[in-house]
Amino acid sequence: MAMTGVLRPGFIQIRVLDMPAAIEHYTKRIGLHQVSEGADGRAYLKAADEFDHHSIVLRRADRAGLDLMAFKVREDADLDAFARRVEEYGIAVDAVPAGEQPGVGRRIGFTIPSGHRIELFAHSDASDPRPRVHNPDVWEVEPHGMAARRFDHALVYGPEIEKTLDFFVKVLDFECAERVDMPDGLLAVWLSCGMKAHDIAFVKHPEPGKLHHLSFELENWQAVGHAADVITRFDISVDIGPTRHGITRGQTIYFFDPSGNRCEVFAGGYTYYPDNPTRSWDETQIGKGIFYYERVLNDAFLSVVT
Repeated sequence: MAMTGVLRPGFIQIRVLDMPAAIEHYTKRIGLHQVSEGADGRAYLKAADEFDHHSIVLRRADRAGLDLMAFKVREDADLDAFARRVEEYGIAVDAVPAGEQPGVGRRIGFTIPSGHRIELFAHSDASDPRPRVHNPDVWEVEPHGMAARRFDHALVYGPEIEKTLDFFVKVLDFECAERVDMPDGLLAVWLSCGMKAHDIAFVKHPEPGKLHHLSFELENWQAVGHAADVITRFDISVDIGPTRHGITRGQTIYFFDPSGNRCEVFAGGYTYYPDNPTRSWDETQIGKGIFYYERVLNDAFLSVVT
């Protein structure tokens, strides 16, 4: 029986090489707010429109990449229900106690077939600064940098994409909004747990547990252009854009943080309903699907991951 427990992306934890440089990148350039820095050296950040304690966790390490992505469920009891479903599917579940991250309640965690760690949690303390809910202005704290409104999604690389798709649909109640099929099989999927074009996406890759990019939503196409101005002004390493995707229809620009993790800021994209059919692409139009204006593939964009 389908559940309504998974609501949306909660937070993502990534590895960075230089913590001060990473904090400057995500706060001053992308426009997040630093919430706190833990005793273990992890830094906790949030975007202006987010109500939870944090959505981005930076952990100092000797190599860049992704530690985990967490989704927030509706109620604490949903954690136990999902734990049973994951275990019945044949994947081991472990428990993370409340307080392991500041402001976050207990979590359950598991490793999916693509090699990525996924966690679920129900409770988060309120963020600071927190958007006002009574007679609210359009913003509480003056926007800065690229003025990211929220952490939106991650695109990750790993093996066993068919099994990963099956798990997310059957166990976590996601829907496949879009997919790319090649002559030798499934290449990529974009999965939604709400009304967005995607909340997480997977691309087939021989190495497990890889990060392609983490993405932040901006207000509109003009804001994407402003982000390009910020990138140029501060000499940030740019990957591609501003441009647009055929897949998801998002207007986008990609660039790198100081550790080499790829970031995206985007605007737009279509509204997805669970009863919509899955949009599909094949090898004849994959260039247009990924970069709608250029209509050709960019090898570096597809191959560089952390």
